[in-house]
Amino acid sequence: MEAAISQRFRAPQKSFGQINAEGAAALLSIATDVALVIDANGVIEDLSLSTQDAALDSLHRWVGRRWLDTVTVESRPKVEELLRDAGDGRAPRWRHLNHPMADGVDVPIMYSVVELGQDGHKVALGRDIRPLAVLQRRLVDAQQAMERDYLRLRQAESRYRMLFNIASEAVLIVDAGTRIVLEANPAAGELLGDTPERIVGRAFPQGFDIRGSEAVVGLLAAVRNAGKTRDVSARLARGDSEIIVSASLFKQDDVAHYVIRLNRALVSSAATSSADDARKRFNGVLDRLPDGIVITDEDGHVLSVNRAFLQLVQLEDEQQALGASLEQWLGLPGVDLTVLLAHLREHGSVRLFKTVLRDQYNAQLAVEICAVSVADGERHCYALSIRNVDQRLSNDDTSPSVMPRSMDQLTELVGRVPLKDLVREAADVVERLCIEAALNLTGDNRASAAEILGLSRQSLYVKLRRHGLGDLRGDGDE
Repeated sequence: MEAAISQRFRAPQKSFGQINAEGAAALLSIATDVALVIDANGVIEDLSLSTQDAALDSLHRWVGRRWLDTVTVESRPKVEELLRDAGDGRAPRWRHLNHPMADGVDVPIMYSVVELGQDGHKVALGRDIRPLAVLQRRLVDAQQAMERDYLRLRQAESRYRMLFNIASEAVLIVDAGTRIVLEANPAAGELLGDTPERIVGRAFPQGFDIRGSEAVVGLLAAVRNAGKTRDVSARLARGDSEIIVSASLFKQDDVAHYVIRLNRALVSSAATSSADDARKRFNGVLDRLPDGIVITDEDGHVLSVNRAFLQLVQLEDEQQALGASLEQWLGLPGVDLTVLLAHLREHGSVRLFKTVLRDQYNAQLAVEICAVSVADGERHCYALSIRNVDQRLSNDDTSPSVMPRSMDQLTELVGRVPLKDLVREAADVVERLCIEAALNLTGDNRASAAEILGLSRQSLYVKLRRHGLGDLRGDGDE
């Protein structure tokens, strides 16, 4: 996007020929925050300061000094360029310079230089852009806060969804006003003899005989009036299974919902058989889960895996994994598994641990791990849920191969990525955020954004391509 061409006065001699030196000085003082009169050697002969700011009180000391000596090292080439362009008669343009102050803080000022007369004198017109810098910082802080909030929300949703789906107990979420089923986990579908997708959208209770349905309706009414009540027993319409129904009430966005839990009533004479059946159902559910499930001993040696894990690591049979250390597939050897097991021993659980999984052919996938420590007599075993997030991270541009979007994501890579790479990624994060803020401030005017950032348009286009920002097909480098 090209910058708009400024309109110059058509007849400056006629319009301003009657203005004396005092009038010109008054105009410059009013029109700019800082005005510098510079001789042919680049020395400041005089200046005006129109803003009342304690941070700029020391500017009167610049008189008699070279303009180059009043700016930071990185701003000196810009000073030389401004003076050279004015001496060559080129159209004035604005450049961002930083002035170091006694308190250690740099003051940013935008300058444009115009030549005065034939003796090489020039006037530098300056605008204080500290308010713009403050706005940029606020924009960056707001963006980072939004990113963190979104990440926390996504993580909370993922944890809820995983627990809801792998729970062995049948659970339903029901609208308290309409008694329409909003959510049902796989265990509920198995218990009621239907798929969760078909159960959702129907009125509850469903699948019970007449007396059982009446008992459940009475339970829901009592829970809504009193907040809690005793569980009820209801018989399924198919078979003779007796179900214990529990219900509790909660509100979400001022809308009341029931959490309904269904459990088979155990008959003492068939307690062992029922437990075996429940264990088989649970194992069957685990084996059908899309996420990889691994059970290990305290040292990280595999005790059991499901089919999804075998697919992730390209194994044909469970026997190929049993007894092997999880370390041969997980993360950095000697690092990730050690960190994971140490956290499990100390805290008992791990949530959304980001790492990579290597298959038998050394191909890598980005994964998230949720794990829990389970007591097995005097020893403990660890249950891990391994989710493939490679495609999701690729779509979100947050995988290790793509620049992270926040500092929170960078810190999560500590221990898995060398420090020099983290430092480079951090610099890229800051650079991208500043470019995005400049584009937002200028309405996507890339020429103006380049000026704000102190870059040439060619340099800005290179950085836009590197970070994948905007559509550059119509842009040309200058």
